[in-house]
Amino acid sequence: MGAFLDKPKTEKHNAHGAGNGVRYGLSSMQGWRVEMEDAHTAVVGIPRGLDDWSFFAVYDGHAGSRVANYCSSHLLEHITDNEDFRATETPGSALEPTIENVKSGIRTGFLKIDEYMRNFADLRNGMDRSGSTAVAVLLSPGHVYFINCGDSRAVLYRSGQVCFSTQDHKPSNPREKERIQNAGGSVMIQRVNGSLAVSRALGDYDYKCVDGKGPTEQLVSPEPEVYEIVRADEDEFIILACDGIWDVMSNEELCEFVKYRLELADDLEKVCNSVVDTCLHKGSRDNMSIVLVCFQNAPKVSEEAIKKDAVLDKHLESRVEEIMTNAGEEGMPDLAHVMRILAAESIPHLPPGGGLAAKRSVIEEVYNRLNPHRESDGDPTGTEENSAHGKLVEALREVRINHRGNYHELLQEML
Repeated sequence: MGAFLDKPKTEKHNAHGAGNGVRYGLSSMQGWRVEMEDAHTAVVGIPRGLDDWSFFAVYDGHAGSRVANYCSSHLLEHITDNEDFRATETPGSALEPTIENVKSGIRTGFLKIDEYMRNFADLRNGMDRSGSTAVAVLLSPGHVYFINCGDSRAVLYRSGQVCFSTQDHKPSNPREKERIQNAGGSVMIQRVNGSLAVSRALGDYDYKCVDGKGPTEQLVSPEPEVYEIVRADEDEFIILACDGIWDVMSNEELCEFVKYRLELADDLEKVCNSVVDTCLHKGSRDNMSIVLVCFQNAPKVSEEAIKKDAVLDKHLESRVEEIMTNAGEEGMPDLAHVMRILAAESIPHLPPGGGLAAKRSVIEEVYNRLNPHRESDGDPTGTEENSAHGKLVEALREVRINHRGNYHELLQEML
């Protein structure tokens, strides 16, 4: 399940940019994990004649960051420089590739970079056993190409609703399970050979050494699924994120939360930061990375939304003051107790998708002001992970996240 820190690292890496009719922002946070293994790519304007194309990706590394970091720097060139992608070029020209060229070139690029990295000395000799998922979008003037290998995910928000989502590659999926079993492996506790939680990834060469099987027939496949969608004026935004985000928010919840934040501020870095902070407070224990790509039809800042949010903040501030003022003989309540009281109340107009967790900073600010002599418990999420009870709760949370409530099947496999 991976090792965890006593206290999450909440410092964030941010970036933003614009071009080709889109704006983007990104945020990544190490969180509770001992290491930061995520990486990302954001390129507006692709070399060799595709100046009006753009590429964005998130890579969720595991067992190390080597594969994720290399892919973040080199996957795009492996895609756009191979012959399948550039098949329509003639000497002295750089024609745009056809849809089939693009899809074929993306697949070839993934297989090529996976084979290329296999020759790295530390990966070849087993000193580094890292792997990485990859989720990306390649934007041409007319199409969006969604690319997915693993359980990171991308969604398209169009006309006020989730229009498209990539599908996670989990070992328990029937198609993935069939390939794993055909390669002599098994799916136990919904993991490849009881160990790896994803069925497609780059790297992970311990799972790619079955004799007589091609690269896409191994226990873990580096082959991406590629979907092309015609761009529309109604397109609002695309979100790419690792499973540290999706573990605690559904597609609809995250899109609604991003829409809510975009109506409060047009700073895309801040919007992304609010996502990772909220996911941390909702219980995510993983590294978290998100890339937000906004089209021209993205939600705009709304004065009405700003006023409504300010009213909510005032209400929460007054409620925290009341709770702490009325504590009486029981003494000053801790922050976790205040959060539990608020969670039990029916508070109108909480942020969609984020709920009370999205207002953690507002609540914490009032609490800290009224209780300046509090003892720090080293846990900004207000939970009890540092106690024996907290560790048990965390273990159960990991089971819930990894097995999506399939406890009966899980117990059968364990027995």
